[in-house]
Amino acid sequence: MTTAAPEGVSLILPSLNPSDKFDAVVDQAVAAGFADIVIVDDGSREDCKGHFRHAARHSQVTVLTHPVNRGKGQALRTAFAFLLKNRPDCRGAVTIDGDGQHRIADILAVAEAVGDDKRIVMGCRDFSGPQVPARSRSGNRITCGVFRLVCGIRLSDTQTGLRGIPAALFPALLQVRGDRFEYETNMLLDMKRMGVGFREVPIETVYEDDNSESHFRPVRDSVRIYKFILLYLLSSLAGAGVDLLVFYVARLLLQPRVEAWDMSEGSAVLCATVLARACSSFLNFNLNKSVVFHGAGGFGRTMLRYYCLAIPQMLLSAGLVYLLSRWASSGAGVLTTLIKFVVDLALFFVSFRVQQGWVFREKK
Repeated sequence: MTTAAPEGVSLILPSLNPSDKFDAVVDQAVAAGFADIVIVDDGSREDCKGHFRHAARHSQVTVLTHPVNRGKGQALRTAFAFLLKNRPDCRGAVTIDGDGQHRIADILAVAEAVGDDKRIVMGCRDFSGPQVPARSRSGNRITCGVFRLVCGIRLSDTQTGLRGIPAALFPALLQVRGDRFEYETNMLLDMKRMGVGFREVPIETVYEDDNSESHFRPVRDSVRIYKFILLYLLSSLAGAGVDLLVFYVARLLLQPRVEAWDMSEGSAVLCATVLARACSSFLNFNLNKSVVFHGAGGFGRTMLRYYCLAIPQMLLSAGLVYLLSRWASSGAGVLTTLIKFVVDLALFFVSFRVQQGWVFREKK
């Protein structure tokens, strides 16, 4: 087990209204040999300022101050920017919380795992123990499931604040959106889109006083955390609405030609699908680029990649709808449109992961 902090790895500790536990965390980090500890006072109350003065007595500690609360995400960006400007020899950094949830042995283990391979080290907790609050256990399971199914990110703990960050990723992390707890979620999504990998290091699961010192707001911060996925879902629903409406109308207009034997049923489905997808894909592409992925990648490159995905997806959708509608003898009725909805829903998850990992992927 690592007993001393590795050279060149800084410690980042964002804090809001710390308690006495904060002093112990700082003292233990200094005793463990961390030579550079960057603390961000994120607009704490006056009665909590003494903890930062206590920390500043250590020569290894630098305290940065936000005059007003700006959120954990902004506090982390402030620390990354400071290290980029003032620590040219820094190999990486470990982010921790100041409430005592991270044991010094685990912090050292994550610091030791920080390497030059541009992988983010995640200090992952075990949520199966009896000491874990029910809201934390259920929240982690849901979030991990969503990340695995929709984003293709396989992690056992997506919300851990104990992370090892190689210095090469600092510039990219300054561009991650979100000022509060959603920043750490967006970090994972953006790094996945850039092709950055993750490494898990098991750590002890500590919840003291039912995690009463946490500043996490369950409803508001959960919405912020899932905002990226929700925006993609809304964009896809808008495109799906246009797609289904145009498909339904076009299929009805083509039905007389099918009945007159001027066109096969398969051709009618294909023509209706092409027309519907041409309208919906243009809407979906522009929404995804401007709203969901915030302009990632050049317009021409991303549009080319988007349609390299959209066209095969359209043909696959048409083929499956044709086969299933023939099997169900649904003709041009509402049932065919319902079949298309089910098929496209299944393709939705595949499309999201390809768009995130390839179409709108950013360069490292």
